[in-house]
Amino acid sequence: MVRAHGDDYRRAHWTSAARERVLRDISNCRTAALGGHLDVCDDCGLVRISYNSCRNRHCPKCQGPRRAEWIAQRLKRLLPVLYSHVVFTIPDDLNPLAIGNKRVVYKILFAAASETLKQIARDPKHLGAEIAFTAVLHTWGQNMTLHPHLHCVVTGGGLAPDGKRWVSGRERYFLPVKVLGKLFRGKFLDALHRAWKKRELALGGSTAELSDPVAWSALKDRLYRKNWVVYAKRPFGGPEQVFSYLGRYTHRVAISNHRIVDFADRKVTFTVKDYRDGAQKKRMTLDAVEFLRRFMLHVLPRGFVRIRHYGLCAGPNVNTKLAAAKKLLEPNEPSETAIATETEDPNHITWWERFRDLTGIDVMVCSRCGGRLVRRYILTAGSPATTMPPNARAPPVAA
Repeated sequence: MVRAHGDDYRRAHWTSAARERVLRDISNCRTAALGGHLDVCDDCGLVRISYNSCRNRHCPKCQGPRRAEWIAQRLKRLLPVLYSHVVFTIPDDLNPLAIGNKRVVYKILFAAASETLKQIARDPKHLGAEIAFTAVLHTWGQNMTLHPHLHCVVTGGGLAPDGKRWVSGRERYFLPVKVLGKLFRGKFLDALHRAWKKRELALGGSTAELSDPVAWSALKDRLYRKNWVVYAKRPFGGPEQVFSYLGRYTHRVAISNHRIVDFADRKVTFTVKDYRDGAQKKRMTLDAVEFLRRFMLHVLPRGFVRIRHYGLCAGPNVNTKLAAAKKLLEPNEPSETAIATETEDPNHITWWERFRDLTGIDVMVCSRCGGRLVRRYILTAGSPATTMPPNARAPPVAA
């Protein structure tokens, strides 16, 4: 669809360098333009062309292997405790501001949500401990319009201030969501106002009037009067469940390919969940250019990190506070000198092995005989494999 109507989108809408790169990468993904390999079955001689992926984080086809690798790296940092899923959402009133100021607004969203969780958790009236949590930014709703929110997976307890005991949270209750909502609102709007005073916000188009202090104060007053939504699900299982749960949120994009059910006559039809009707699946149809416009709303600024770790699992605390918490919770487990870092891969596991472990699907199995496919030949970028290399094995002749 990007290949068919990418140029139509460019003619109708201005594209930044980041959006142009996403269009180009998705258009070239798994085509001869990026080169690839020939996978050969040693048993029956089947030859399969495997073109390279673009590896763009906004590409719906490239997230499975990256998700498998990321989860495998994070598994050693999970603690044997209950976890909660907490979602922080900002009001729709801020959407026009977010569109033109993604880096600033999303940075404030991370900071306000993380400081809110840490402050309430440290309060002796609620938990009195330092928690560990991972926050994942999503910017879309089911119909792909802008809907910035953070998914936070949080430990149901934390390390006491003295570092010598683990403080468990309540089994059916994490932290008071109304208190979280009010504190989150205050922290977010305070940081946003400071950004406005420092002229860090780009104000133009529909937000141009916000340069006027009167209009800005009116927006702030309206936002302070709203109840900001913080949603917390009841705590769920230990590391195994968290392992599976995280995979649903970490490497999502605005829409996955399996949700697209039809593409014809410049129209794209896809499934949506209607949460006002018990999350029933329904269908929505959009013009192809409008579909791409909505998709491009969710392209993040270059280098912006959308998965962040806080508290005990923040980088500086991994081998100190997190290690101490693991020792308290698993006293009989053999101690490790250090918890694996993000880049360590002691077993040199390939992406398809990680993908198999996560999904149960082995992409290196021969579709003809069930044998193993082996990567034999490299295809250079821009050179489609129209013929089999002269030294490739042909299928065996039937007796």
